[in-house]
Amino acid sequence: MEWDILRQGGDNHYYNNDFSRGNTDQGMNNPYYQQPAPVPPQYPGTPSGGQKNKGGGTFLLGLLVGMIITTLVGSCAYVGTKLYHLAGKGSAKTANADGASGGSVLTDDSMEKLEALEEVIDKYYYKDEDIDVEQMTEGMYAGLVSSLGDPYSVYYTEEEWQQLMSDTEGIYYGIGAYLQLDLATGLAKVNGVIANTPAEEAGLRENDIIYLVDGEMIQGLDLSEIVARIKGEAGTTVHLTIYREGETDYLEVDVERRKIESPTVNYEMYDNGVGYIQITEFDEVTTDQFKEALAVIKGSDAKGLILDLRSNPGGSLPVVVDIARSILPKGLIVYTEDKYGERDEYTCDGKRELQIPMVVLINGNSASASEILAGAIKDYDKGTLIGTTTFGKGIVQRVLPLTDGTALKLTISSYFTPKGNNIHGIGIEPDIECEFDSDAFYEDQVDNQLERAKQEISRMIK
Repeated sequence: MEWDILRQGGDNHYYNNDFSRGNTDQGMNNPYYQQPAPVPPQYPGTPSGGQKNKGGGTFLLGLLVGMIITTLVGSCAYVGTKLYHLAGKGSAKTANADGASGGSVLTDDSMEKLEALEEVIDKYYYKDEDIDVEQMTEGMYAGLVSSLGDPYSVYYTEEEWQQLMSDTEGIYYGIGAYLQLDLATGLAKVNGVIANTPAEEAGLRENDIIYLVDGEMIQGLDLSEIVARIKGEAGTTVHLTIYREGETDYLEVDVERRKIESPTVNYEMYDNGVGYIQITEFDEVTTDQFKEALAVIKGSDAKGLILDLRSNPGGSLPVVVDIARSILPKGLIVYTEDKYGERDEYTCDGKRELQIPMVVLINGNSASASEILAGAIKDYDKGTLIGTTTFGKGIVQRVLPLTDGTALKLTISSYFTPKGNNIHGIGIEPDIECEFDSDAFYEDQVDNQLERAKQEISRMIK
């Protein structure tokens, strides 16, 4: 079984994700070795319980080095002899005439070195009881994929893959917050909170940065590991240390874990004949939920539509393409190109094209599949985009299940909007810029971006 994945991950996902679950990154949605990044300097000081630097560091370092040298003086001869002859041999990778790397990591040299490392660990590592051969083997596989330097390419253990598959059902045990990796810090960022869930009850907000989980640093962990630490048995609690912009210190929050049933589509009709549809992610269940919402909106003789893609981390490519076919005219929806220049096109026959004015809400957490939909709507001039520039994930991943129950998620191509734009690292700019007013939302329950969308759609239908 394979499918294309476009997401950042989430609390119940782990891609994206891209907060990741289902076909993702929630970009949105597990495994993910990422390069650790420093905590931004504007963050408050080390939270209670964290490690702080103390005086005497130079002395302690010198003492430690001295102890190591003294302890290993008798063993260095063995280690040096065992590994010395490997140092002079060529790299496992060789350069082709065109400069591209070739060859394989599985050479006689690399296998011999691996055996040498294993022998050294077996002979000298001081805690035999801590050596888990299976874990070391899985770490080796994960490290191979991690070495690509691509935060979206991931190796899944059998347990992580089973968890990912179960998360696509739209039901999970967690806190009800969508997460994505904040690439600037190497930490997890809340990019959405599901209504009537423990996360909302605990006061978590979009763009909160999770610094510690149960008192342990998570910086540098992949999103699946972070998600696994936050999830747990129903009725238990997880303690989160949160950085929130504008606060002078970290926030300490206890959140209960419960069974979360996450609808991916919400909709309503406004009194002026305008329909509203929000898509929170593109999962297997989203297509039917969207069709139901659109049928209700059309059946109510809607004069216009507000499509809300804010903080949507992405999800399944086939799902977003199917939804786009209910909106767009005849033509391209999106196309992908792999490293060989092979092109796959996803098209629309135009038979279900939406015939009423539309406004689309986007923000910096709208990523991947949501950018495919927003980009196509913009290219065909089928709606006015309001909000802020989107995340900018213009690459496609595919999950390849392996015969031993593990799986590999690998970036395989770039995608392009109908007009040929690749938005990776750039994002999609709105037609009308409108920054989100968090104070108005959390203090007065006023969504200024939605209000701006209502003004614009009212102008369009007059």
